[in-house]
Amino acid sequence: MTDSQQALIELPSPLPLGSRILLSWISRLRRGRMEGQLPSGEPFVIQGAEPGPTGVMRLHRPLRMVARILTRGSVGFAESYMAGEWSTPDIAHLLELMQRNEDAYQQRMEPSWVGRLRLFLHHRRRKNTQRGSRRNISAHYDLGNEFYRHWLDETMTYSAAIFEYPEQPLADAQRVKYRQLLDAIDAKPGEHVLEIGCGWGGFALEAAQRGLRVTGLTLSTEQLAWARRRVADAGLSDQVDLRLQDYRDTRGQFDHAVSIEMLEAVGEAYWPAYFRMLHDRVKPGGTIGLHGITIEEHRFEEYRRSPDFIQRYIFPGGMLPTVKRLVDEARKAHMVVTEKTSLGQHYADTLLQWDARFVKALPEIYRLGFDNRFVNMWRYYLGYCYSGFRTESIDVMRLVMQRP
Repeated sequence: MTDSQQALIELPSPLPLGSRILLSWISRLRRGRMEGQLPSGEPFVIQGAEPGPTGVMRLHRPLRMVARILTRGSVGFAESYMAGEWSTPDIAHLLELMQRNEDAYQQRMEPSWVGRLRLFLHHRRRKNTQRGSRRNISAHYDLGNEFYRHWLDETMTYSAAIFEYPEQPLADAQRVKYRQLLDAIDAKPGEHVLEIGCGWGGFALEAAQRGLRVTGLTLSTEQLAWARRRVADAGLSDQVDLRLQDYRDTRGQFDHAVSIEMLEAVGEAYWPAYFRMLHDRVKPGGTIGLHGITIEEHRFEEYRRSPDFIQRYIFPGGMLPTVKRLVDEARKAHMVVTEKTSLGQHYADTLLQWDARFVKALPEIYRLGFDNRFVNMWRYYLGYCYSGFRTESIDVMRLVMQRP
């Protein structure tokens, strides 16, 4: 780092060992500003030479933080937040600050070889076989409908909204997403749509209200019960068939197929089979609409070698493809890609709203039996995803494909 790139640092001294090590790492900041507080209550400020976001970090047990980071890298950093060893009033923008300084912090966030091996082996045990997929999905989605109801919007949609204007209500923006997807696949009243990963039924309801028939698949018993009740309450049971079924067990052909942010749970080894299934389930001339979270091309190899926080704690067995890999798999399955649309910044805006709603619902969430560690884990997850989408290290793509 040249003199002109040096951060401006305001630190108290002398410092205990853990604080000294952490601040020596943080002081490599190049963009934005870090404001913090030591366990003693003394403040510190680190101002990067380039503009960027501001993050706030309060250190509580810095030596334990250091030990976790040295052994488990970025996953250890997340675990230290889950354990309450540091805190922040704004996890999303703190993680964005760190992501925008990735070039300065990356080396420090690498796990030891032992830590890397343990994370890799844990991830390998969560393969998405048919039995494994049901277990992995259950680990995330069967936390309980009441849990999700407290912080999702009224549509119970757990995927990126599409905002037409800045102050648009979240539920309206979710319906925009559904309408745009239906338009993208050119779905017409009376046609039959297969939805792989139907969640709590938001898309199925929107499609049925437009006169389509929908067959929806889920592996979550909690989601299925809720979604079936919503469909019945809307008087649409004759148009919507929701099933507890693996996509690999689906038979028949449909006019169209959609899958909204389910691909991430498929697993790399099963991507070819997943795309072949999409091809086989759609009639010739039919269209497929896919929303999938993707990772930047240059990050993929490292990502697949070293599982991250999301794979360890949030989506066991999950794996993000690159855009190129998505397109390649579609072509190998003899489908023609007709649209690629980036929606990542919409996801960043969605995540900020989810986090605000989650914080507002904390009394209810604690009453459901979730503890501080879980709450910290979930807020880290939302902030971690926000920082990825805002800095464009990950994206969510709408891919429209046609079977010739």
